[in-house]
Amino acid sequence: MNYRRCGDSGLLLPEISLGFWHNFGHVDDFQESRKIMRRAFDRGITHFDLANNYGPPAGSAEENVGRILAEDFACHRDELIITTKAGHDMWGGPYGEWGSRKHLLASLDQSLKRLRIPYVDVFYSHRPDPNTRLEETMSALATAVNSGKALYVGLSKYPLKKLKKAVKILKKMGIRCLVYQPPYSILNRWPEKEGILDYLKEEKMGCVVFSPLAQGMLTPKYIDGIPEDSRAARSDGFLQEEQVIAQQEKIRNLDDLAAAQGMSINHMAINFTLKHKAVTSSIIGARTVAQLDDSLDALEAPKITGSLFKAIDKIAPMTKQKAAEG
Repeated sequence: MNYRRCGDSGLLLPEISLGFWHNFGHVDDFQESRKIMRRAFDRGITHFDLANNYGPPAGSAEENVGRILAEDFACHRDELIITTKAGHDMWGGPYGEWGSRKHLLASLDQSLKRLRIPYVDVFYSHRPDPNTRLEETMSALATAVNSGKALYVGLSKYPLKKLKKAVKILKKMGIRCLVYQPPYSILNRWPEKEGILDYLKEEKMGCVVFSPLAQGMLTPKYIDGIPEDSRAARSDGFLQEEQVIAQQEKIRNLDDLAAAQGMSINHMAINFTLKHKAVTSSIIGARTVAQLDDSLDALEAPKITGSLFKAIDKIAPMTKQKAAEG
């Protein structure tokens, strides 16, 4: 595993991080989740990425990870980067989502209890709140650091104009925004198109991207159709069948391109996200240990050359998109 400096901070992150968005809830096999975390650490992944609403059900991913941290990783806490977020719908009532101090700080306390740890390494505002002043949301992040419940803070899915303003507000509060987290893949180049990656590089902030495989679309799974057991075939609201159908031709062309380079489409997709100099780490998900190992093997695949990037860009050029939910 190679480690990249998070912007110009003192923090180093693995090129590939492990996320817990879909596959670590109470509906999943706990023992397989434990094996995945142990295997990830053995292969050099030191960054585990969560959010308060990950599961399903919401909160259960943190509960399961907290149990595994307590039982298997207690002596390795100082070798790990544990991150969580708040801002999406988490509980009923007026304070269960968005960017108020009430929601963010209550969410952080709840997350720490579920994770069974006294602090997280990074606490994110998971999405911008259109109805709450940025000063209030940023003050909650500052309080998280000043209280010792988070070492650093980050922002996720903020559009460029709001991101710049939020970073400035945090600076005035004496808090550095360490890292930004957007969706980024060959099929969703939103942060590149909007100039966010260039801004992060100029600002010397870290960037940890998620969904490098476009929720599984950039894998061999969808080349010949939509399997019955796939995410797109389930009505979970995250990946729709029509999304896959709309991208099918691009997926097949990208698969042919990857094969011509001697690698799989998923390996090419992960390496694509790591090519941009602003990107610190790319978050993968895994349902099994074998799936985890396959994704990590991308680091042994051929790198994205300039000519290959041009070929990818021809198949899947940048288009105007919005940040994905997640």
